[in-house]
Amino acid sequence: MMRLLKVLLVMLLFSISGAQADESQRAQSPEGARLYIISPANGETVNKTVTVKFGLQGMGVSPAGLDKAATGHHHLIIDGDVLPDLNKPMGSEVMHFGGGQTETTIELSKGKHTLQLILGDYRHIPHNPPVISEKVTIYVK
Repeated sequence: MMRLLKVLLVMLLFSISGAQADESQRAQSPEGARLYIISPANGETVNKTVTVKFGLQGMGVSPAGLDKAATGHHHLIIDGDVLPDLNKPMGSEVMHFGGGQTETTIELSKGKHTLQLILGDYRHIPHNPPVISEKVTIYVK
């Protein structure tokens, strides 16, 4: 419970302050770091309730609010056409997994959807260079 309160406090402080980080102020990601969606697979047909599993290589997962080198936490973009501003904390355009979660179960409407992950540092700001998954397209029956 205390960790959740810390995460919410960090998010609140950065949203109030309008925190911004230019490229040089963003947390560094190690060379070769890779973020990907383990499942569902690209092109897969799924039920309306689907579990999305996150994969990360070359970095660790840590909760929001914990400033630890070469780590971050996941943010899921559903049906996003553009990435969030890489120099600001991510907001309502993404689903936040600030507790360090590596999967989630979501409910989607029937039809075509896209899923994409972006890693954020302890402040919810993407790394430099950003660690972003390929976009996965799924079909809900």
